[in-house]
Amino acid sequence: MVSENIVSSKDEWDLIIQPQRSWWDLHFKELWHYRDLIRLLVWRDFVAYYKQTILGPLWYVIQPVLTTVVFTVIFGNIANLSTDGLPPFLFYMAGNIVWSYFSACLVSTSTTFTVNAGIFGKVYFPRLSMPLSVVISNLISFAIRFAIFLCFLAYFILSGTHLRPNIWILSVPVLVIIMAFMGLGCGIIISSLTTKYRDLHQLVSFGVQLLMYATPVIYPLSSIDDAWRWLILVNPMTPIVEIFRLAFLGVSDINPAYLLYSMGFTVLIFFGGALIFNRVESTFMDTV
Repeated sequence: MVSENIVSSKDEWDLIIQPQRSWWDLHFKELWHYRDLIRLLVWRDFVAYYKQTILGPLWYVIQPVLTTVVFTVIFGNIANLSTDGLPPFLFYMAGNIVWSYFSACLVSTSTTFTVNAGIFGKVYFPRLSMPLSVVISNLISFAIRFAIFLCFLAYFILSGTHLRPNIWILSVPVLVIIMAFMGLGCGIIISSLTTKYRDLHQLVSFGVQLLMYATPVIYPLSSIDDAWRWLILVNPMTPIVEIFRLAFLGVSDINPAYLLYSMGFTVLIFFGGALIFNRVESTFMDTV
């Protein structure tokens, strides 16, 4: 009778692990079962990023402020680029914190297979949990930078600067979700391709820097000539940056309907990336 209970208990907890057979065999439910692992990975990434540094977590504050100061001096004072009449410091900080989150998600997830090859070859867990944990840990960094931006925004408003925060503030969670899944989708596609083509890893950081100049981070959309405006609008990050500024600063030259384009692009790129990632993960140990 005791042995029967043991067998029954064993059968209840049996887990069969087998190779992926289908492109559509994504197993998103496994991510929820491994949520404790994802939570540990998020904490590891967040703590280890500035571990053994002198200033530690203060870098989360220093980086966005220093970057904004540099943008203000170079692009605002020296290049004298337009900021649509907004305070240059707030204009550049708004664009910088939005772009930093997207670029961090893309660059970090693009090395998922090559960086974690040793772990992937030893133990089973949903491989997508690695890039997902990176996106979540970067979200913590974004939250800190966003809080800093709100502090500066409150200071400018209290000092009498004419700014018009509005109802579009409610769209911020949607903007963050779009950026997260867009960065995740693009990153896992690149990560899947770098298992065979290592040159892509060298191009990612350089490509992200170039892409920033095709996004209205250091200039407003209103300053672009009509002949080139379509090229900037093709970039799915353009509506996100512009609507973020519209929400908190009250000035933008974009039709909010373009946000639907960003949503559609994100859905396609994420599910396309998940399919490619799913297909590559079963054989990548032979090529890494």
